[in-house]
Amino acid sequence: MDNVLICNPSGFFSFLSLGEAKNLPTYPGPNKMRDCYCTVNLDQEEVFRTKIVEKSLCPFYGEDFYCEIPRTFRHLSFYIFDRDVFRRDSIIGKVAIQKEDLQKYHNRDTWFQLQHVDADSEVQGKVHLELRLSEVITDTGVVCHKLATRVLECQGLPIVNGQCDPYATVTLAGPSRSEAKKTKVKKKTNNPHFDEVFYFEVTRPSSYNKKSHFDIEDVDEVDKMEIRVDLWNASNLKFGDEFLGELRLPLKFLRQSSSYEAWYFLQPRDNGNKSLKPDDLGSLRLNVVYTEDHVFSSDYYSPLRDLLLKSADVEPVSASAAHILGEVCREKQEAAIPLVRLFLHYGRIVPFISAIANAEVKRTQDPNTIFRGNSLTSKCIDETMKLAGMHYLQVTLKPIIDEICQVHKPCEIDPVKLKDGENLENNRENLRQYVDRIFTVITKSGVSCPTVMCDIFFSLRESAAKRFQGDPDVRYTAVSSFIFLRFFAPAILSPNLFQLTPHHPDPQTSRTLTLISKTIQTLGSLSKSKSANFKESYMATFYDYFNEQKYADAVKNFLDLISSSGRRDHKSIEQPILLKEGTLKLTVKKVDGNSSCRFMIKRAQGRKRFGMKNFKKRWFRLTNHEFTYQKSKGDHPLCSIPIENILAVERLEEESFKMKNMFQVIQPERRVLYIQANNCVEAKDWIDILTKVSQCNKKRLTVYHPSAYLNGHWLCCKATADNTPGCTPCTGGLPANIQLDIDGDRETERIYSLFNLYMPKLEKMQEACGSKSVYDGPEEEEYSTFIIDDPKETYKTLKLIIEGVGTLEQEHAQYKRDKFKKTKYGSQEHPIGDKSFQTYIRQQSEISAHSI
Repeated sequence: MDNVLICNPSGFFSFLSLGEAKNLPTYPGPNKMRDCYCTVNLDQEEVFRTKIVEKSLCPFYGEDFYCEIPRTFRHLSFYIFDRDVFRRDSIIGKVAIQKEDLQKYHNRDTWFQLQHVDADSEVQGKVHLELRLSEVITDTGVVCHKLATRVLECQGLPIVNGQCDPYATVTLAGPSRSEAKKTKVKKKTNNPHFDEVFYFEVTRPSSYNKKSHFDIEDVDEVDKMEIRVDLWNASNLKFGDEFLGELRLPLKFLRQSSSYEAWYFLQPRDNGNKSLKPDDLGSLRLNVVYTEDHVFSSDYYSPLRDLLLKSADVEPVSASAAHILGEVCREKQEAAIPLVRLFLHYGRIVPFISAIANAEVKRTQDPNTIFRGNSLTSKCIDETMKLAGMHYLQVTLKPIIDEICQVHKPCEIDPVKLKDGENLENNRENLRQYVDRIFTVITKSGVSCPTVMCDIFFSLRESAAKRFQGDPDVRYTAVSSFIFLRFFAPAILSPNLFQLTPHHPDPQTSRTLTLISKTIQTLGSLSKSKSANFKESYMATFYDYFNEQKYADAVKNFLDLISSSGRRDHKSIEQPILLKEGTLKLTVKKVDGNSSCRFMIKRAQGRKRFGMKNFKKRWFRLTNHEFTYQKSKGDHPLCSIPIENILAVERLEEESFKMKNMFQVIQPERRVLYIQANNCVEAKDWIDILTKVSQCNKKRLTVYHPSAYLNGHWLCCKATADNTPGCTPCTGGLPANIQLDIDGDRETERIYSLFNLYMPKLEKMQEACGSKSVYDGPEEEEYSTFIIDDPKETYKTLKLIIEGVGTLEQEHAQYKRDKFKKTKYGSQEHPIGDKSFQTYIRQQSEISAHSI
């Protein structure tokens, strides 16, 4: 199924799920099959491209695409291309849907016939003209009727072959005459400013006659005259200049002695070249969902927005506004996209997802099926990972993905698909190396995982462990089902959808990525019988390379790290997870006589010079609960620092103690551990992982001293007071809160539109609440699709939703009435053209019936 979701006027939103084409024309060669892909275009601008489906006349794509579109458009177009490795790819046909017609196909499957494509029909953009028809009385008393045509500017012309050097021709045409003039060429712009005026003599000179402005013999000819403006791209190619669009205006709608200044949409040129029937080109199946939204100021949305944002606190969460949206939407994805963006914008995404995930876990009976369905929880986590994890994917996968796309090593391990000259063992080794490298970079990337994702994973882990206490692996599978199965594996499989590559990889590379994705997905699943996961025997054979315990251990260590959170629940049933341990040196100075946690350097006492004798080797352990050290491995801890007491972890300048690879762990009351690692790599590893686990601490510092306090002053800034605030901004590692360009009002408007669209379901859900409250028996079938845990609370929320939606609907209705009154056709915002053009011409013709 192909789904299209688009919104305006504060911006368009597009959700596309491209499905299939059928009955494409055969290739003229002996093979007859084609290698086809489909593009999605706004007018002439390509915004998405599918993968290439090889050797098929009925290609199936099955790809999802969502984006925000920052401009208006006239047509939403779909082009089917046939790939040609030797020449430019050829267009088989297209489906072009006018913006005004999208509502016709709203939310229903439709097969569209592919139409022919030629240069004369591919136009976009608009032109700004001023026209004046006037009389000129000569010195001899005769009258000439002249037309002044001023070409001011154009906007949004198509770029042809990477360049646009436009010019315009202006032609006065009639049954027995044609006179053309031309503007200057404007170089390297698709928004040219011409501002040139052209004069045309419309009628022959005659004696002035007050009863008639034109000789009787000229009237019929003038009625048939038109002014035509053609836009061209000046090309250096031998094939001539490219046509960009035209405009035809009949003179009969111009009133005498009046000036007409307006913007017009450029139109395609009808050259009559339609030799083939549309049926010859095949068809494309689409499902189009189209809405056009206007975003009001923030105060309009306060009631609905506040109702949504408190969803995480509603008991039960199934009675919350956000959960109800997921219940009434046809697809969970529809609800997830604006909900996630809204909650991210207001910093409420973690508690919301934690609440709905916990509710879903309670409803799950089998730990093996946890989070495996397309629930609201799954879709919200997917969307959060896409938004918050984009940079994470860039730093982990992109370098290797780029190499795979550029080098094209043969990696086919299916004996049936081997090409001539390929060696199966060599291919397996190539693939094994790629899998090993990607697996290693993923499992070593825990410290780079965005904090918001880690907090969500921590919540999933806690909920799953509490629900299935007899299953020791569920705490891992609850997290791996997202990070591996729904994040890394899809990004490897379709890197273009995660902005890792600009377009879909070629078929050979796509096949390599598919094999890697399958293997990584299985490695991350931690299932008991991994070879049984593969339907293909060649994949099971290949997976034998990875049937070693070290791979499972690496996955578990990675999952432990990314599901550890500084926001620890003290009632957690989880045992501390060991994240890192090893021998380091630290400075030790007793504050008093016991061996308590105050074996730390207190800056106020840092007046004596330290030397090597002050540094002792100690065994350090870091868990997701605390940072400890002891004299030797296995001994009782000499000091234990709760993770929430780590305020910063930063490097220490070498001049402090004349020692390399130093870092400091800063705690409350200006206490600091000064630690030396064995080498620079080890120092970085400790800094990264300590920063990671303490990143969400509420009292984290923003500034620190990069040097120590010695001999009565700070070595870095020379300040003498030991309590002087830091002089250097903390590096802080990854930001605790991701920064996204999200408009909370726009997302609330989108949610309002969804509630309004599915109002019948909201009302049906109200009926279901009433039925459950009154009749405590078997559910009626029509109500069984809704999750209603508390009918009374759910009913209250539904009532508030319907009231809020009704209020906003009234505001929208008033806005549309006001907008209709103010709309001026011919303005830059509302050019004359398409369907409105014919209405405009008809109105002007009626007004000006006797002007000529």
